[in-house]
Amino acid sequence: MLGTAPIRAYIPASNLQRARKFYEQTLGLEPGEQYGGGVIYRCGGTEAFLYQTPNAGTSKASQAFWQVADVEAEVAELKASGVVFEEYDMPGIKMQNSIATGGGAKTAWFKDSEGNIMAVSQRLG
Repeated sequence: MLGTAPIRAYIPASNLQRARKFYEQTLGLEPGEQYGGGVIYRCGGTEAFLYQTPNAGTSKASQAFWQVADVEAEVAELKASGVVFEEYDMPGIKMQNSIATGGGAKTAWFKDSEGNIMAVSQRLG
């Protein structure tokens, strides 16, 4: 059933052209198939569908995260591209250089051009 079916993340955008510029020029993602007014991005064997909606940026939770091998290197590269990372104060979590360490992972969060919370995360041990 669903356990064997591919799953695709949705990324809402209130301004699709602005969002495409962010995902393609700032994050360096390559656009794929376009349909239904949106565009697919392939990332490490999975897909995300960027689409236009007035509801973009309304979630207070993370929309998606990229699981990376070296979160420090990813954060440095993204900062060099102009990405601004969020700084959170969470009990039991140590935050240093925009990276939170705790719960078996190192994670850094940022908002895209539409106000969606995205993240890069590295599992520990």
